[in-house]
This record gives sequence, C-alpha cells and structure tokens, in this order.
Amino acid sequence: MRLHAPAPGWSIDADVVVVGSGVAGLTAALRCDAAGLRTVVVTKTGLGDGSTRWAQGGIASAYGEGDTPQQHLDDTLVAGAGLCDENAVRVLVTEGPDAVRRLIASGAHFDSSPKGDLHLTREGGHHRRRVVHAGGDATGAEVSRALVEAVRAAALRTIANALVLDLLTDIEGRAAGVTLHVMGEGEHDGVGAVRAPAVVLGTGGMGQVFSATTNPSVSTGDGVALALRAGAEVSDLEFVQFHPTVLFLGSGSEGRQPLVSEAVRGEGAHLVDATGTRFMLGQHELAELAPRDIVAKAVTRQIKLHGTEHMYLDARHFGGEMWQTRFPTILAACRSHGIDPVKEPIPVFPAAHHAAGGVRTDLHGRTTIPGLYACGEVACTGVHGANRLASNSLLEGLVFAERIAQHITATSHNRPAPETLEGTTLPLLAPDSRLAIQRIMTKGAGVVRSSSSLAEAAAHLESIRADADAETPDDSKPAVPGVEAWEATNLLCVARALVAAAQSREETRGCHWREDHDDRKDAAWQRHLIVSMHPDRSLAVHSTATAEFPPTLPPLLQEQ
Repeated sequence: MRLHAPAPGWSIDADVVVVGSGVAGLTAALRCDAAGLRTVVVTKTGLGDGSTRWAQGGIASAYGEGDTPQQHLDDTLVAGAGLCDENAVRVLVTEGPDAVRRLIASGAHFDSSPKGDLHLTREGGHHRRRVVHAGGDATGAEVSRALVEAVRAAALRTIANALVLDLLTDIEGRAAGVTLHVMGEGEHDGVGAVRAPAVVLGTGGMGQVFSATTNPSVSTGDGVALALRAGAEVSDLEFVQFHPTVLFLGSGSEGRQPLVSEAVRGEGAHLVDATGTRFMLGQHELAELAPRDIVAKAVTRQIKLHGTEHMYLDARHFGGEMWQTRFPTILAACRSHGIDPVKEPIPVFPAAHHAAGGVRTDLHGRTTIPGLYACGEVACTGVHGANRLASNSLLEGLVFAERIAQHITATSHNRPAPETLEGTTLPLLAPDSRLAIQRIMTKGAGVVRSSSSLAEAAAHLESIRADADAETPDDSKPAVPGVEAWEATNLLCVARALVAAAQSREETRGCHWREDHDDRKDAAWQRHLIVSMHPDRSLAVHSTATAEFPPTLPPLLQEQ
C-alpha cells in the first residue's frame, strides 16, 4: 500500500536515510555520519523545527548524589503501570547518563547550580531530583540548537521542508529508501526518492490526531502511517498521554496549545479548584507529582464535578524573580494570553501530549521490516509501557538513536535495487477531513473513553474512509495529491489503528481510561496490543505478553 502520489521523478543514493530532525533523528544521523556512512537527513520543516524544540522540562538521568539507575528504573516501571519492558528500561537508565554527557560534549549547555554542578529538578513520578534542564524551561530548544549546529558543522546532507510519503523496498521486502515530496519546490505534487539500505524513522508523534495538543502542526503520525502501510507492526497505540497542565485558552480552542511544564509542579506549584482548594492531596503519595495519568484523571474528574472547563495551577508563591529566572518561557506564554502567573492562578486542562506507543522495535531500534529502524516518539521500544515517566522522552531519543547507529554501523546493508513504483493505490482524503478526524477522536477517544464512544468514533472514521474510496475523477471535488491531503490520510490511518487498540483493551491502565471498565486487570490485560494492516486496509489486532517484548523477529531479521 502506498499513498496516492506520482512515481519519483528524481533520486539520490545514501547508506542511511534518517527521517526527522528531532533529538532522535539528529543523534542517529550524527553517529552514522561519524562512522563514515553516507547519511541523508529528511525533515518535514526546517532543521530543529519539530517537537524537540518545544520540550520544556528536561532530561531525566541518575546524576544526583544518592540517586542510582535502579531508582530511576523503579520510578519508570511504576509509571508504566505494568507494561514496561524491564530490559528496555534498564538500557535507558544505565546508558542514559553517558548519553547525556556526550550531548553536553557536543555543545549542549544545561543549567548549573552555584557550585557549578548540573542543576537538577524533580517532576511527576520521580522520587528524586534527577532532571537536567536548560534556559530554565527551554531544554528542548537548547538540545535542538546544539544538535543542529553539530549537523551543520559536519556538513551532513539534509533535505528540508520534505514530507516523507512511503517506504521503498527491495524484492525481498527489505527497506531500500523512502519517497518524499519537497514542499514549495517544483510541481505541487512533485515527488522524489532517497535510496538507502537503512531507513531510520525519527518522525515524532501523532498529537494532531486530536483537536487540542501540545504538539506542533507537523505531528501528523506520518512515520506510524508509513510503517503500517509498509506492513510493520505497531504497538501500544491506545496509550496516549494527556498532559494535565496545558494552558486553557478558551472554550473550543484547537491546534497546538501552550504547555505548562511539569517542572512547575516539581518546584512546588499546586493544583487547585476555583475555591483555591488543593485536590491532589490524599489521592496519591506524591500529590501533584503523581504520574501524569493519575494527575490528568484527577483534573478531568474535578472538571466534571464542578461543571467547568478547567482547573487551576497556583504558583503565585514563587514570586516574580523565580518566574523570570526558572520559567521565563512559560511566563511569557501566559502573559501573551493575558494571564500573569505571578499574580493569579493559571487555568489548565488536559490535552494530548505524547504517544507512548508507536512502531514496534527491539533494543536496537529494529522494526519487523528488515532495514527499517525507529526511535523517539514514533517508536515503541517498551520503555514507556502504559504511561511515560516525565522527562524520559528526550533520554529515550538519545539512547536508542545511538543504539541504532551502532547496529547500522556493525551490519552489512548491501541490498539490491528497490522495486519500481507503479501507479498509485491509496485514495486520499480531502484536506478538510483533518478537522473532522480531530473532533471525532477528541470526542470518542480522548481522556475518557468507553465502548460506545469508541464504537461511534470507529464508525465515523470508517465513513470517512468509505467516502474517500468512493471518489472518482468525475467528482466535483476529488482529493488531489498534496501535503494537506497526504497529512489528512496519514491522520486517518493512525486514528483507525488507535481506536482499534483502544476498543480491544477492556480495562483502565495508565493513560488509557475506559469509564466502562474502570479498573486495571493484570490477569487478563498485562500484555501488549499489536496492530497491523492488511492489504485491503482492514486492521488486525492481536496481543502478546510483556515477556515477549521486544518482538520476536522474523527469520530475515534474525540473520542480521
């Protein structure tokens, strides 16, 4: 299956093509380039304009006095609600500190204490201060800056403003490159290809499948959709983390919403209702610093209880100086919307933030398609389980990107030429379908889900797909190839897979909240749900025990 698009009109050759320019993609690209591999980076916007630059909190790692990787592992497993792969988490927490040190050596500058040590803060789910940060609350921007400068210094070949379309494969089904459309150059639907025996997906998340999200507009699930069409397995898509403290901009606000970092609560801010009463006390031993799924559920319950649209985050006791020095980005965002957190509580509500699931990988980032790798938010490494621990995402991108580069460098990837693309196969959605999909998903598969809401969402999504399939060239408004149509089609693909997984998991676990199955059922559901797509685009959902994660690789991969 491929998107409806012209055959590539141009191509370039490489040893590795990395799709995405966030922390995961650029780290993998830099390591591959350093090993002497011809590496090409394809990015949907400009270098450094993806999700990484918006990360506020920081990078979790066991740096502090008395802290250990084992303690970091324990906190991660608790947050993951029984679905983390312990081997993957152990890799993360043991290799993480050195990965951060290498990031610092490459030019990233993190905030220091008066003694010159890294300043560590604490976030939800962590029992210790172990989160390094930069610019107070601009960690992602600093990480992105350092990596982009390193890429430019290395003169890595990059293709910016390019939307990846589909995976190229050889006659044996191995990855052999990608097709892509360079926006704003040549014809509106002009398509080219990067041919390479190793393909690394670092395309980020799928937050734009919901109406309100902290993700940028480019986070349309392109990598997961590409992998599904190519026949790869995806896992844990039902676990979408809704950040509990997103700035409330008014009823019906849609698109990317400003995040109020968990680090604000880590420094002592309180969640309160309209009367000023703290409602997290007594709900969890860590109160406002409970894992995100617990806090998001508590905020949602309070909103329903009071019949309001938001709760409040109160940090007036910080004072102006602390706000200016520790959280300047958040302060500026609040004030730009007429809210002064120095003088008043901040209105907050849960919004889609991070996908815990994604393209299924092993501990080397290998997917179930030989030669196709995935890292960062597009991947499901097993680290996050049913709920991501705060500030583990940038760390995951660093650690597993380095592992992918090591594996590619140590593996022979001599492959025959890819199959020739012939014609077009997958009907496209009209661009205005994007808004419809987002509203369907927000209503039926948002923070709170049920059998009826998910069934309604699934029916509406299938109706959209059927309408696209029924279009003919004689229709008055047929969908034509172009960025908006491709993105909408990708959103429909990931939305259908997410809803299928959410319908199958009949329990509440982590950030998957089923109000009709409001308890956790370890005996029946301590397992992963795997989604794949049939040639007719129907979806298959099957489960596997946690002990079987990472995936059992097919013979073709086991030979590598």
